[in-house]
Amino acid sequence: MPEPTFQHPDFAPDLSQFEREPPGPPAVPPAGARPSGEIEAWRLGFTGDGGVYFGVWIVNVLLTIVTLGLFTPWARRRTIKYFYGHTLVADSPLEFTAGIRGMVFGFLLLAAFYIALNVASNTGQHIVYFAIVTGGAALAPFLWGSAMRFRLGHTRWRGLRLRFTAGWGEVYRASWPVFALAAVWLVAGFALGRMAPDAPKAGGASVQGPAALSAPVHTAAPARGNGEADPDMDAEEEEDSSPAPAKAPPFPRPTWPMAGVALAAVLLSLLCLIRLEFNYKRLLVLRAAVGGQTGRWKPVFGDFVRIWAASLGFFVATLLGIGVAIAALIGVAALASGGLAAMGAQRGSATFIVIAIVAVFALVMAMFFAASPAMAYREARMFQLMWNNIGVSDMARFKTDLRTAGFVWLRIRNILLNMLTAGFYRP
Repeated sequence: MPEPTFQHPDFAPDLSQFEREPPGPPAVPPAGARPSGEIEAWRLGFTGDGGVYFGVWIVNVLLTIVTLGLFTPWARRRTIKYFYGHTLVADSPLEFTAGIRGMVFGFLLLAAFYIALNVASNTGQHIVYFAIVTGGAALAPFLWGSAMRFRLGHTRWRGLRLRFTAGWGEVYRASWPVFALAAVWLVAGFALGRMAPDAPKAGGASVQGPAALSAPVHTAAPARGNGEADPDMDAEEEEDSSPAPAKAPPFPRPTWPMAGVALAAVLLSLLCLIRLEFNYKRLLVLRAAVGGQTGRWKPVFGDFVRIWAASLGFFVATLLGIGVAIAALIGVAALASGGLAAMGAQRGSATFIVIAIVAVFALVMAMFFAASPAMAYREARMFQLMWNNIGVSDMARFKTDLRTAGFVWLRIRNILLNMLTAGFYRP
């Protein structure tokens, strides 16, 4: 039986009651509620006090000196716990839950490696030294991964444990610049050895190589007037009377091709170090987990290269500026020394010696003061790059308003205050 249709207006049903009501005004959220979709910002807080931390620091220093360095693991643990406990993330402090046993074991392992390396170097055991260095290079990625697992695995925030979830294969793949760096210097050393000029021979009289084993050896005393050697002549006088062979220089005379190879090795080494830093930071962020959430990463390798290049330029510019200032001071002092020399030669020469000593000291300090601001510049730029381009899954992202100039000036001021207070301003 066919379904009835409602084509006639008399039989059309009344659908007015099913028509949609017009939308009313939006509901007002209760007071204090955060609208949906709005990002809530939380500033990181630090509640530490310089005076309190000075007490922690001075105790660590004194106990480390008294125990000949054996207190180092306990000092590190006390420092980490202090900074974690006073760092607030969303109004909640961090916690460091590591026991001292693991930190002592790591410290003893590194100390044993360092002692074995020095003993092998000082006793001339080159094969053992090479084996220790090679083994240390092979274990370096493992030690880094173990340190990251230890640090993150013993960090808590609101009861959540942080984890480093990277496998050992990922760690070693990220560590390829270490092995590339070793290969660069092996190739550079081989190339420099092939390009080095031969050592000068002593007038063509010396016999080198395997032929020296079959060459006859003649030992005769210098002839005297009576045809016999003087029995009263000492051995040292006999050696002095014979022509001394020319000594070869300890290092080969450098050439322009050798300088080019060395410069290329330095540049490639710098690129390897930059790539290693990029790989490790990227792996640490992407494989760090808070609960079930992992990190997000945006920076690229070119960002790191640009920061390092700018830092190197900053260092060169600072060094040139300090060098010009020192040269001007030396010129003024030299003029003053010349005026003193006109009054008395002995007095003027003594003044010039003092000026030379001060100039050498100023040059060393110039290198230090040029490197410190450049390092601070690199740290500030890297901090900005990292914290403006990472996050935790889709639940959190980070922003920083650190100013590079302010951080550089803070570093310079701290260095000056440390020098004036003999290091007691460090905390």
